[in-house]
Amino acid sequence: MPDYLVRLVQMHESFRQAELQALADVVEVPIEFVKYEDESPFCIVRLPSDASAKAVISRSLLSQGIYELWGQGATYDALHKSVKEISNAKWAQYDSVPFRFTLDCFRGTRDNAEQREIIDSFSYLGFKGPIRMREADASFKVFEEYGGKAAGPKYAYLGRFVAASGRDAKTTYDLKKRHYISTTSMDAELALVTANMALAAPGKLFYDPFMGTGGFPIACAHFGAVVCGSDIDGRSIRGTGGSARRGQTDKFDVQDNFKQYGLESRYLGAFVSDLTNTPFRLLQHSNSASRGGYLDGIVCDPPYGIREGLKVLGSRDKLNEQERATHEGRYKDPGYIPPRKPYSFTAIQDDILAFAVATLVENGRLSMWMPTANDEDVELIIPTHPCLDIVSVCVQPFNKWSRRLLTYRRRAESEIPEGALESIKKEYEQGVRADELNDFRRKYFEGFKEFERLRQEPSTDDTNNKADDSKGVSGRWRENSGAN
Repeated sequence: MPDYLVRLVQMHESFRQAELQALADVVEVPIEFVKYEDESPFCIVRLPSDASAKAVISRSLLSQGIYELWGQGATYDALHKSVKEISNAKWAQYDSVPFRFTLDCFRGTRDNAEQREIIDSFSYLGFKGPIRMREADASFKVFEEYGGKAAGPKYAYLGRFVAASGRDAKTTYDLKKRHYISTTSMDAELALVTANMALAAPGKLFYDPFMGTGGFPIACAHFGAVVCGSDIDGRSIRGTGGSARRGQTDKFDVQDNFKQYGLESRYLGAFVSDLTNTPFRLLQHSNSASRGGYLDGIVCDPPYGIREGLKVLGSRDKLNEQERATHEGRYKDPGYIPPRKPYSFTAIQDDILAFAVATLVENGRLSMWMPTANDEDVELIIPTHPCLDIVSVCVQPFNKWSRRLLTYRRRAESEIPEGALESIKKEYEQGVRADELNDFRRKYFEGFKEFERLRQEPSTDDTNNKADDSKGVSGRWRENSGAN
């Protein structure tokens, strides 16, 4: 298979390789990673053909484009030698076609004279066609990668352009332009990446059990999937009477977001529910591996319980007959809000896995986000299930914590070891308060409280010399904040 150079974006580094692999899986194309480094935006892969390369890259969010690799080297002498050895049989194909040459410098710059000199050094290719900087039939690019403050590049490549990525979708679905969002709406770029990881595609049915304002279902619908969703708070689905956008006064809801992007035909609708009280048919017992799934993919960002404690439908205390009758008589009222009770953060993750096992088709995917505290290097255990394979773990770091995108594959019945389901019952946190049932929530707020304490705590010298109060406090704050 020929080698191709993928020009990646230098962000979300731990997601990039996993996304390329997922896109190859979507189009059922074999892909081999020849060279990949988190610190570099240049990745070399092997693919069967230009058509395969175009199919893989066309929906990528974390790359700019893909190029047929014509040569590479640590110096320009090495690059020219590589070009003559690897690609000289291809030169005749582009002998007289309109073409263009450009330069891409990563962490470096070249003035116009230097660029011209570099481009002219490839004159041995013998192209006689007209030069067209727009609408050229063949486009070639020299890539330079610089290290540190070096004056020259540490490595260079020559590639023939094959296809651009689907990164434009990031702008199309930008939250700043969306009619209806909330404070917890997922960034459009990462929502689209999540849909890629879960293999959203035409002819597939996708579901988000924590849909909020519909960010994940919209992303999956963009790639052709038919989608639906649910949320414990029906107000987020129905809209809240007016948008926060300046100049907009109309009422917007999730359906209006699908209308905005012309995706209404792929939206089945939404309903009010939580995962522990789902109306979906679970076609198997939780301890059985027998198949009966109907969902091709599940994408979700479960609540972390930070803004308010994680809750599910139900009463914290046992209802008496009168209270129960009141709820039974009002649950169809438009403004009815059902009672909720605190729930274990660990339990909800395992509930998601069990739901995925019960509803996914064989090889169907679950892509879900979960947090992990990193200020103390304390990581939450990645939840597992005997019927699910972990496909990828991608990390998005923040200042004092981080979150992971976990992607699972539903195993076929033949892949599940005998007896693997007999001991999956687990013990969860006990209590009635949100912090008692959510270790991440507690660590999250304790971390910031400790930061505030250290910021305000006077130093030893300050205690002995109150005249130096300002210096002692600010010095201690800088010392501790710098450690993060």
